[in-house]
Amino acid sequence: MIQPSEVSNQKLFAHVLDFGRHVAGSCQIVAACVYGGYSLELSNVKGTIEVLFVIHRFQPKFMNFLKVFDGRNTIIIAVDQGVFEMDVDRGFLGEGVAGGLIFPYIPLVNSKYLHAQEVKLKKRLITELLENLVLDFPELSYEICIKPEFFLYESMLSRARLFPPMIYLVLNFMQEDSKERNVKTTLRIYCEALEQLEKEKVISFSKNYVKISRDFIDKVKNRKTRFITLFKPAQKTLFTSLLGVFPQIINSLLQSRQLLTRLQRLTGENSKIIHQIDDPQKYLYVPTAMGLVPLTSKVDIKDFARKALCASEDTKVSIQKIGGVLNDAYLIKALTNGKERKVVVKRFKDWSSVKWFPLTLWTVGTRTFAVLGRSRLEKECAINQLLYSKNFAVPKLLYVNHAERLLFMEYVEGESLEKVIRKITESKNVEEKKNSLNIIKKVGETFAKVHALNIALGDTKPENILVDRDDEIYLLDFEQASRNGDKVWDIAEFLYYAGHYISPFVSIKSTELIAKVFIEGYLKAGGHVDTVKKAGNPKYTKVFSVFTFPHIMLIISNICRKADKLKG
Repeated sequence: MIQPSEVSNQKLFAHVLDFGRHVAGSCQIVAACVYGGYSLELSNVKGTIEVLFVIHRFQPKFMNFLKVFDGRNTIIIAVDQGVFEMDVDRGFLGEGVAGGLIFPYIPLVNSKYLHAQEVKLKKRLITELLENLVLDFPELSYEICIKPEFFLYESMLSRARLFPPMIYLVLNFMQEDSKERNVKTTLRIYCEALEQLEKEKVISFSKNYVKISRDFIDKVKNRKTRFITLFKPAQKTLFTSLLGVFPQIINSLLQSRQLLTRLQRLTGENSKIIHQIDDPQKYLYVPTAMGLVPLTSKVDIKDFARKALCASEDTKVSIQKIGGVLNDAYLIKALTNGKERKVVVKRFKDWSSVKWFPLTLWTVGTRTFAVLGRSRLEKECAINQLLYSKNFAVPKLLYVNHAERLLFMEYVEGESLEKVIRKITESKNVEEKKNSLNIIKKVGETFAKVHALNIALGDTKPENILVDRDDEIYLLDFEQASRNGDKVWDIAEFLYYAGHYISPFVSIKSTELIAKVFIEGYLKAGGHVDTVKKAGNPKYTKVFSVFTFPHIMLIISNICRKADKLKG
């Protein structure tokens, strides 16, 4: 808030308060403040003043007046205290009256009451923005780091998008000569609201960043919350227009012709101007092995390659496509100080109906796939970072360009598990077979530890698992992974897909050994036996029967259904 002592025209405010007392009659004035453009342009002696009176048991519940005091055009809104507080608490009027407290204001009566209501309002606004983040980034929301400035700018801009005449308030707030003061004043209240939300375990602080709590995220993901949250913007548009448009039209007509022309231009070029204002998403960050990366980052492949590989402008950087039917994947190489360095880049494309329809048909009734590039990028980032933080061997996530859906990752040297499986079935070297079976067992143990975090990997084909020189198991490709996902699918896909690499002419003993050692490793590390047994059900076997030989499918499914016999 801005203190009235900073305003020279005390006589004007005295006239305003006298009129407010006349409007209130025998009712008590609970609070009053000057808000809107005047409170942001204190040097503007010609601007219209907007004043809010909160009156106890005011009848009628809402009224507005147009008055002239000392040659100054003044719009006065009088509202019942109960209605005002409902608008603060739950947006009863789409913040048509409480919205004045989003921007800096000048208290005239009862600054303590206004401050308390402002904190309450901004606490609700923050909560709604957190809900929107969870719905927009259902997986990444667990990892996102937020600077408090995000809530300030997003609260203002989201309302300007819904109600274009409010843009001039945002522009005044952002004026170069007063922006620092306005941000500092307003941000202090958001931080006060955040402290209350921390006590309620909605958020936590990590250094200077806000993290959304797991319990809050899980709660928001239910359908009822989703419906309510999506309804709120439409509600705000309706009520803000109904309550705000008439005074705003009067306001603009009372201004000079220059201001009227400006407001018309702002309304007509709304989106263009909004894009010129600070993007709130630049205050949202994704953790990577190289530090926090803002969601607005737009570093391209070549620029990042030189940065990550410490390559100078004259260093030759090669970019080689390394496959990917549903995504583009590239290997970037550069020779730095006599040593070759490598980085992998994935571009997450939206899967067209032609590409993903066979996958959906193939898994109908068993598994659904994330098809949007943005969703898959989000899952990849979130699950990779979570597993990395829990000391699992995964490629380090180096950088993210959300705008272009680019993900930069550490290149891992290793052997695909597909080759390990082939060694078990084809090699005549007993020691090599034994080592390969031990690796399969370690994969089972790794799956169990991941599942213990309540994470399903989603795409567990053996080709998505690498074994390095030290027999460390590296998990790759998390674009279908999720919290609370189908763990049975992970077991089924790995085992039946492994069966795909087994020749029908190979002894069934090799198939049995692969399935048994994997399951033994899974159960030894704490995996649930029921999860394994369900992988033997027709719901899962039917999915893989199109490319794994029937007798191999039968061997694996029988072993899964009898998994309790393999538990040590």
